[in-house]
Amino acid sequence: MAELRSEEEQLEVIKRWWKENGTSLIAGAVLAAAGVLGWNAWQNYQEGQAEAASVRYQQLVNMTTGNTLADDQLANARELIDEITSDHGNTLYAELAQLLEARLAVQEGDLDAAKSALENVASDSSRRYVQSLAWLRLARIEIANDNPEAALSLLDESITDALAAQQANVRGDAYAALGQTEQARDAWQTALELAQTQNQPLYGVQFKLDDLGVEEVTQ
Repeated sequence: MAELRSEEEQLEVIKRWWKENGTSLIAGAVLAAAGVLGWNAWQNYQEGQAEAASVRYQQLVNMTTGNTLADDQLANARELIDEITSDHGNTLYAELAQLLEARLAVQEGDLDAAKSALENVASDSSRRYVQSLAWLRLARIEIANDNPEAALSLLDESITDALAAQQANVRGDAYAALGQTEQARDAWQTALELAQTQNQPLYGVQFKLDDLGVEEVTQ
C-alpha cells in the first residue's frame, strides 16, 4: 500500500507539474519548429541572394571585358556596380565589383576614384585575399601618384602568401621609383623566385631586371 500511495503521489505531482508547465512546453515545441522552418527559409533566401549576386557580377564582367568602354557602357557598368554593392553589400561579389570599379577608374585616369574604391575594400573586407589585392593595387596607385614611400607602407600590410610574388614585384617598382636600384633588383629577383616556387606566371619582371643588366633567373 505504501508503494501504491507513493506511485499515486508521484502521478499527482506529475499532473500538477504538467498543468503548470505543459502549455509552455507545447509553445516551446511550436517555437522550435517555427525556428527550424525560419532557418531553412533564411538559408534559402541567402542562397537566392548569392545566386543573384553571382549573376549580376557575371553580367558586369561580360560588360567590361574587352576594349575601352564608351561613355554609355561605363555608365551602365557603374549602375550595375552600385546595384551589386547596394543589394549584396556583404558578399564577395560586392567586393569584386568594387575592385572592378577601381580598374575602370584607372582606365579613365581617375586615380582618386580608384583609390577610394580600393580603400573601401581594404578597410571593410574580411577576406584576406581580396583585402590583399586591394592593398597591392593601392600601392600601385601610390607609385603612379609619385608617392612610392606610401606604397612601401601599404606593402608592409599582412598580404597573403599567395600574392607574395606580386607583393615583391610592386615593392621593386616602389624602390625603382625612389631611385634605389639595389633594393629594386633584390625585390624583383625575389618576385621571380617566388613566382617560380609557387608556379605562378609573373610577366614583365625579367624585362625590368634586364634593364638593370641582371641575368635571367632560372629554376
